[in-house]
Amino acid sequence: MNAATAMTELEAREKLIAAGLILDAADQGDLTRGHVSLRLPGDPTHFLMKPHSRGLDEITLENIVVCNLDGEKVGGGGRRHSEVYIHSEIYKRRPEVMSVIHTHPTHAVALSATGKAVLPISQPSVAFWGGEADGVPYFTATIDLIRTQDMGAGVAAALGPHKAVLLRNHGVAVVGACIEEATVLALLLEEACKIQLLAQASGGVGAVFSDDSIQRLHHNITRPEQYTINFDYLRRRAERASKAGEVPR
Repeated sequence: MNAATAMTELEAREKLIAAGLILDAADQGDLTRGHVSLRLPGDPTHFLMKPHSRGLDEITLENIVVCNLDGEKVGGGGRRHSEVYIHSEIYKRRPEVMSVIHTHPTHAVALSATGKAVLPISQPSVAFWGGEADGVPYFTATIDLIRTQDMGAGVAAALGPHKAVLLRNHGVAVVGACIEEATVLALLLEEACKIQLLAQASGGVGAVFSDDSIQRLHHNITRPEQYTINFDYLRRRAERASKAGEVPR
């Protein structure tokens, strides 16, 4: 049994709150527009999700929304996000995925506007290379909000077996086998895009390391315990800052 299925519902809700704090501290909130979800423990046909009209740092036990795989709200005190279909359609297509994040991080959006591929030129970027599904694909059908099942299915199809997809000129969708993985990957993807944009603006990308080197690094930085260790650190940091009324940087 993995950590995602061993959690109680209360623990899952608390992790969703923590993920929101972590993402908000990393400037991935974009006002109230970012959202994060987590499959309901023991029930893969439903998921917990951040509510509409609230920031990532405003998720509470009471306002978390419960949705089914048709994107319908079936419980919780908050409003359902109109882009719920990014989550529901990915969960339908990818039964192994336990958490989905959609945000609009600045550098990822900027790179997506160029149409360039995310390259394995930094440690953060290698998290998306070296596995069975190399790289970060694109969803290019629209810049608009993903407000229908068909549009959500298009995002899920573009994602395919990958860990993340760039929604061109819009944002990202990132997935994980647990909320720890999805959260850390969301931060790594933004950092990878930032590094790549800086490199390209400074004269271009030089030589890339060998496939064997990339594979070794991918293995070392994507082991499950790495996601848990780093999520727990970021959670402690965000919670300390939240209690102090500060924003961690």
